[in-house]
Amino acid sequence: QVRLVESGGGSVQAGGSLRLSCAASGDRYSLYWMGWLRQGPEKEREEVATVGSGGMTTYADSVKGRFTASRDNAKNTLYLQMNSLKPEDTAMYYCASTRGPYYTGTFDYWGQGTQVTVSS
Repeated sequence: QVRLVESGGGSVQAGGSLRLSCAASGDRYSLYWMGWLRQGPEKEREEVATVGSGGMTTYADSVKGRFTASRDNAKNTLYLQMNSLKPEDTAMYYCASTRGPYYTGTFDYWGQGTQVTVSS
């Protein structure tokens, strides 16, 4: 079982920055594939970024060059640095994890989410 708790959301003006954190429980955290997903108002859930156990990352085209996902296995924490924020980045952001070291497109554990609101 993995418990995920996000923090760092808030309200910011366009062009601003926020850093999200996700604290994970479980001593096998370093083996999990982690990800950030978001769901905006009246939008489908979107995969924003993923981070493998070795640090390999993937990004949605909509955030490439603006967002950076990283992980600190010693602290059991996943991060998402968001720069040059746009109003269309407004969404509830969720941290997610796989049950094991492989990612096949589906996450097994989810946090409760943290709201990010970007005003123009």
